Amino acid sequence: MVLTINFERFKANFNELAAIGKKDDGGIYRMAFNADELLARDWLEAKLEAYGIPTRRDAALNIIGRYENEANQDKPAVVIGSHIDTVPNAGALDGALGVLVGLECLLCIKEQSIQTTYPLEVIAFSDEEGRFGGMFGSRAFAGQLNPRIIEESQDLDGIMLSDVLQQLGVDPYQALSASRPKKEIKSYLELHIEQGPVLDAENVSVGIVSDITGLFKWQVRLLGAANHAGTTPMEMRKDAFMGLADFAHEIPRIIDENGGEASRITIGNVALYPGSANTVPGEVDFSIDARDVSLEVMNELKDACRKALSAIARRRQLSFDFTEASMIYPVACDNQMQSHLEEAAQQLEMSYKVMPSGAAHDAQMVAKIAPIAMIFVPSKNGISHSPHEWTDWHHLESGANLALNALVRIAGDR
Repeated sequence: MVLTINFERFKANFNELAAIGKKDDGGIYRMAFNADELLARDWLEAKLEAYGIPTRRDAALNIIGRYENEANQDKPAVVIGSHIDTVPNAGALDGALGVLVGLECLLCIKEQSIQTTYPLEVIAFSDEEGRFGGMFGSRAFAGQLNPRIIEESQDLDGIMLSDVLQQLGVDPYQALSASRPKKEIKSYLELHIEQGPVLDAENVSVGIVSDITGLFKWQVRLLGAANHAGTTPMEMRKDAFMGLADFAHEIPRIIDENGGEASRITIGNVALYPGSANTVPGEVDFSIDARDVSLEVMNELKDACRKALSAIARRRQLSFDFTEASMIYPVACDNQMQSHLEEAAQQLEMSYKVMPSGAAHDAQMVAKIAPIAMIFVPSKNGISHSPHEWTDWHHLESGANLALNALVRIAGDR
């Protein structure tokens, strides 16, 4: 039996949520725990309750709706979801789409009285996008939080996560009790926009994710000597910026020799000191964001970056140091769940592509306690984290129908 969502209801819910936090510039500003994100949370809880799905907030402020029956209520849950917080000046799809599709799937299963072997949960995780470091809710859910993370997490304005939670009437340390035992979670499914151009360019309806990239972020400092731009001969300079330029040109070689098709290295933030037009830069601080779906390859990229920086520093008479700001390990999606997705796509006569994810997702954290799978839908022109982010309605419907049919298969898999 092929199931289909109530697309008009889905569109109505989509448009209602998209209006929350939308500003005059067309962007959505639902950063974690700000006033608009709190409104969105209230909206989601009200929708779940109006549709007769019991809901709760756990100690990390994740919103969880549950559909069960007497026969399966004591069994582990099949979970579907994502997040509803956004980056500043965001589009309407990133994160929110996965929650809305999860909501619609539960409604369709409930309305048609489909009996599943396992109970179903839809979840909206807290602070995926990183106001306080990212994936706060899913880390708590998967038991990956610790007191130090709670105590040290702050946003770019220096506002502490612990203070925000206390203002909301929540004991910050209670977030540690949001962890779910492995025995309570059978599996996790997440639908997301691709955030890249591949599906759109190839005109494919959906992507079935094989692996989710790992990433490490370094903050690097090259230290030379600031000096007069006019009186210091080129061959006598200790120019920190030239060290950065040398390293930037090394990136293609590092990927060719040590990486693979899924490897990415990005220098995204640079600060020069002293920063005046007529002074040789004596110091440069910059970020390195490196990604791959293989931990072995990531470690090779780390070694190659370190060796390249060391050689450049010697050649340019600089010193260098770095700190690893974060490390997220790559994960593979579950083979059996992927098979359910492929079978459902074939039954729906839907074009699909098996592909890796180059971005991190809540699923990565949940993988610590349960098998995971992900569905991608095309991002128009590959745009994400922007008011111009969009996916054609027919692709949204296809992705949601795939999620619904796969979810019934997964929740009925004995």
